[in-house]
Amino acid sequence: MAEDGTPGDATEPAWRERAVSRSLNAARSRAEQRVQRFLDAAFELIDEKGTTEFTIQEVIDRSKQSLRGFYQYFDGKDELLLALFEVSVLEQTDDLRRTVDAESEPLARLRAFTIRLYEWCEPADSTEKPGTHTYRPIADFAVQLSTVHPARVEAAMEPISLLLLELLEDAVAAGVVRVASVPRAALLVKQLVMFSWFRNRVIKDPELRISADEMWDFCVRGIGA
Repeated sequence: MAEDGTPGDATEPAWRERAVSRSLNAARSRAEQRVQRFLDAAFELIDEKGTTEFTIQEVIDRSKQSLRGFYQYFDGKDELLLALFEVSVLEQTDDLRRTVDAESEPLARLRAFTIRLYEWCEPADSTEKPGTHTYRPIADFAVQLSTVHPARVEAAMEPISLLLLELLEDAVAAGVVRVASVPRAALLVKQLVMFSWFRNRVIKDPELRISADEMWDFCVRGIGA
């Protein structure tokens, strides 16, 4: 303290900064663990039911936490489902990146991405589903949410969108793809692949469903490869 009684300019003691940092880190870790327990419980319910038709109380009971605790982290069930969708997108992106990195040529990498993304969007009765959980009901929810909050869904999808944009830019730079606008071409490919699942689900005859190879053939012609 200065001679006139005013506070001095001394910096915060190092021990105090360390103590506060430890406290904040511990609180953050506990919060992350609680949120993860809610997410795990919701995923378990979806895996068991094959639908998102569960209640918040079921999630609370399954996670062995409180209703008050749930509303500390989520505004409601839609917020929880959006979090589950974001988790599923991150898993998809990691899987897509591994699939793409198994190829070296730009066009082959783009094809690997398109085929694998299509496999993630296969009909509900597909015998081979990638991922650790039953993501179809969450994808259905995301489609419904996109009509009300498109920006939130698009933000959640950003990791996949950026990966596709990167692959298209590499293919254009290599001269194996010719498009007027890379962002618009990426948007068209993503929309075509991801929303083809809707048509495939309403077509009962498997012979009439669009295959992954047909999807790629159409995309590759559209982007001028």
